[in-house]
Amino acid sequence: MPRPKKCRRVGFIPGNVCFHPEIKSQVQVVLSIEEVEAIRLADYLEIGQDEAAVSMNVSRGTFQRIINSARKKTADALVHGKTIRIDGGNYQVESGKSCCRRQRRECSTINCDRCEGCIDCHKPTNI
Repeated sequence: MPRPKKCRRVGFIPGNVCFHPEIKSQVQVVLSIEEVEAIRLADYLEIGQDEAAVSMNVSRGTFQRIINSARKKTADALVHGKTIRIDGGNYQVESGKSCCRRQRRECSTINCDRCEGCIDCHKPTNI
């Protein structure tokens, strides 16, 4: 009997769950919420794999498998004009985090969406 999957922590649920090419396609690629979170942490926030794995409460190897799967699915959809749908997964949404800018203190979270310019959270944005 296989070991049950560990619940992965995610920092947000995307508002848009479907992206389709200009010429609509019936073929879909389904990204799980964990895969979207891995893309957000590794590619958008540019957090290292070790830190991102800790944020998601998984091992570094598991994070690497998640991000590789997400990147392959995304590339397939872009290259072949497939619809991307975000659905499902085994995750738990982190909640109750306070924003460092609002609290005027150092941010103790790795992936706080509300403090994008915070140097302590991730790289500062260039305006």
